[in-house]
Amino acid sequence: MKVEYVMPFVQASMNVMGQVLRQVPERGQLSARPQVFTSQQLSIVCGIVGDVQGQVIFGMSLASADKVASTMLGQTIVSFDQLAASAIAELGNMISGNAMTLLSQQGFKCDITPPTIIKGTNVKLSTHDIPALVIPMTSPDIGVLEITVSLKESRKAAA
Repeated sequence: MKVEYVMPFVQASMNVMGQVLRQVPERGQLSARPQVFTSQQLSIVCGIVGDVQGQVIFGMSLASADKVASTMLGQTIVSFDQLAASAIAELGNMISGNAMTLLSQQGFKCDITPPTIIKGTNVKLSTHDIPALVIPMTSPDIGVLEITVSLKESRKAAA
């Protein structure tokens, strides 16, 4: 996978989290996985279509999700409900949307699918043998947001 596909998500995460959560996260060590999966308790899945295609997963613990939703909504979330899920989905949407703008500035025309929330650990998603790169983003008050990027250039764009 090309670094040009991954860095927009890192930059967008830092920008959006800094604005929305008022904390700029620290980027952790990049790692590779042969297929997409998440060991996090809650994941936001966004599909990417266009010149670059695949999936991006934003994973976090339920405790982190509650903190993110509480900050975004301006009220304490006691149990993860539909309102909290909506806030978390919007975080994934905002980061992905910002990343699409950055990809567009590099000449890639892409769009995102609506975000999907998945609760549960060890979730595996088929990506047709597209390897995944994982970037942990850590904020002191929020915890870890694990970004799993699995993208490739579409056949149409490559032609």
